[in-house]
Amino acid sequence: MKQQIFNLIPTSILYLIFVSVGQAQPAFNVVPLGVKGGGVEGNLSAYMIAPVNSQAYVCLDGGTVRQGIEVAVSNGAFAATADQVSRSFIKGFLISHAHLDHVSGMITNAPEDTAKFIYAFPKCIDIIKNHYFNWESWPNFGSEGVTPLKKYTYKSLSEGQEISIENTEMTVKTFSLSHGNPYEGAAFLLQNKGKQALYFGDTGPDEVEKSTKLQKIWEAVAPLIKAKTLTGIFIEVSYPNEQPDNKLFGHLTPNWLMKEMNKLAMLSGKENMQHLKLIITHIKPTGQNEVIIKGQLNDNNALGMDIIYPEQGSGFEL
Repeated sequence: MKQQIFNLIPTSILYLIFVSVGQAQPAFNVVPLGVKGGGVEGNLSAYMIAPVNSQAYVCLDGGTVRQGIEVAVSNGAFAATADQVSRSFIKGFLISHAHLDHVSGMITNAPEDTAKFIYAFPKCIDIIKNHYFNWESWPNFGSEGVTPLKKYTYKSLSEGQEISIENTEMTVKTFSLSHGNPYEGAAFLLQNKGKQALYFGDTGPDEVEKSTKLQKIWEAVAPLIKAKTLTGIFIEVSYPNEQPDNKLFGHLTPNWLMKEMNKLAMLSGKENMQHLKLIITHIKPTGQNEVIIKGQLNDNNALGMDIIYPEQGSGFEL
């Protein structure tokens, strides 16, 4: 009887049924608020992310906030006003490090913002507290320091510890990065209902940084790639391959990124790297950098990953 029923269904419809069943359903919604690696004040590193069908986002870094939200609203990424998105949808900030191109939007937007949490390593919090929210650079909207206004509550992160992100359905596990040794950055592994997304702040390659920090992350996430639960990796490529190693300043080139991806493939299996979503962040907008970097990445993608170049205000799913 079942065979008779299937024989009555057109082949084209059967194909769509089998394809839809086989495809993994998206787990996260992402809205880039800023995608550049410095040099464009209104388009600096910041990515809103939430589980699909949720309006409870966390912002991965905060280089550009308000302007990015306004672009996203005009693009139809949100059925809400910019005020509603900024004040109500964003529940907190995960700050990878305290360089201005990763925090300036969060800082300058603070007077009009609502109460939120700032999650970061203790050293990063100290920089925000002592150098930005100090009543000299800017009023102290933090929960610590000189005469705090307590709008933003600091939450210190510990490497390897998984914690809940307040007022969202997500958890985060944090890893240490080397961003020009000994400067410390962070990578965030977000999780919701058995699916993960991995976000890197600025980082140099292990070989140049004289570090094993990236290797430790690859060892941690390789099982997730094998299990097909890691939905995507946000990772920076700041310079083209022509940039000398001694002038990387804790950043990656296409060649160095692909060397690191090959290390990950050794642990997870090359076959499991095919169609893994690789979201390229932090391209320096100098001259023809963007065109050159995209060409070098696409030419060197022997693993068959799906390379995504995010655009400010254009949402996508992972």
